[in-house]
Amino acid sequence: MNKYGTMARGHWEKWLPERYAAIREPDSFFSTLGREAEQQVEELADQIAGDGQPGEGYLERAGRLAAARSQAEEIVLPQMVLPEPEPGPAADPAEGSAAQEGSARPTAISPGHPLWAEVDAEQRERTGQDG
Repeated sequence: MNKYGTMARGHWEKWLPERYAAIREPDSFFSTLGREAEQQVEELADQIAGDGQPGEGYLERAGRLAAARSQAEEIVLPQMVLPEPEPGPAADPAEGSAAQEGSARPTAISPGHPLWAEVDAEQRERTGQDG
């Protein structure tokens, strides 16, 4: 299971317990979801990055590609990997009512989102950065 599948499984187990409980084969489901999310991120990142500029150096290219991947993740992850929490005690009531009214999902997890600290801590742990 790739990082997106692992991320989705933890998120769904914690924030979407009813949907998670309905999954018959979680390993297979989240492995497939992770692969699909990775493919969408890669395709979108390629589109966002576009072609390199004449004379673009290594650092400029690396920065352009990293920024494109980050933007692609900001779009794909909330849609596929980190959907809004189910209404309930752990979810923000305002978010639950907005979701019930059919509002669009945000395109990124902002510092005000309930998962911000958890995702930030996981990323810092993976990259070896301190708080």
